[in-house]
Amino acid sequence: MRILIANRGEIARRVIRTAKRLGHETVAVYADPDATAPFVADADHAVRIGPAALAESYLSIERLLTACADSGADAVHPGYGFLSENADFAQAVLDAGLVWIGPKPNAIATMGSKI
Repeated sequence: MRILIANRGEIARRVIRTAKRLGHETVAVYADPDATAPFVADADHAVRIGPAALAESYLSIERLLTACADSGADAVHPGYGFLSENADFAQAVLDAGLVWIGPKPNAIATMGSKI
């Protein structure tokens, strides 16, 4: 399985290490400022998802799904924060025919927003 990690930094590094230990390929996504970050180098594949602005990169469901298609990812691990608690993102991943590695969208919606 090829897993796209929809996160960055230490969180992405931990998911990448575990996925590789379990025999899976990994895909890092990165915004421009993170292009040379260690988590990008750790992954088997990497896809640029946009500029520094979070709304145009790590928080863009459209860009993340495009990265899945471009990289041949079979699954998405959201990591922590960003879109990990967004039921719409989880549902979009499932609707795209991918595996969502996280709580079901209805469980995320039931937990509600922290904001």
